[in-house]
Amino acid sequence: MHRANEIEPGAPARRKRIVDLLARATLAELQDAIATIEPAPGFTTLRGPETGLVMVKGRIGGGGAPFNLGEATVSRASVRLADGRIGHGYRLGTNRKAASLSAVLDALAQDEAALAMLEPALFAPLEARLAAEAERLETETAATKVDFFTMVRGED
Repeated sequence: MHRANEIEPGAPARRKRIVDLLARATLAELQDAIATIEPAPGFTTLRGPETGLVMVKGRIGGGGAPFNLGEATVSRASVRLADGRIGHGYRLGTNRKAASLSAVLDALAQDEAALAMLEPALFAPLEARLAAEAERLETETAATKVDFFTMVRGED
């Protein structure tokens, strides 16, 4: 039996996917998604939107000792919908409006009916766009690949 305070299996991975996609969506994509929701969701702001800095850590070769690479600007926001669901929005840069809209959409996506509507309208096209961009970048990178080789001279 499923209790209200239990987390359903797969929910953290689904939520992670949603927050990741929202963080990478353009402001126009977020605005278009919010515009399709009727009635417009009522919410109160819990935190932000605010902009600050986070320290970015790196590792030599992906597995070496960590070092501080530098700082990155990040905006975040947290909202509570009228029905009590809480959403969080994060993104690189200073676009506070996008962070707020991401938080609203994160909260909405916690409802199965809203998620079923947002999946084909926002999340699936967004994943397709990001995959196409990644493929284009991989193709451009592969075009610049240089193969080095060493010839062994025969000195018998």
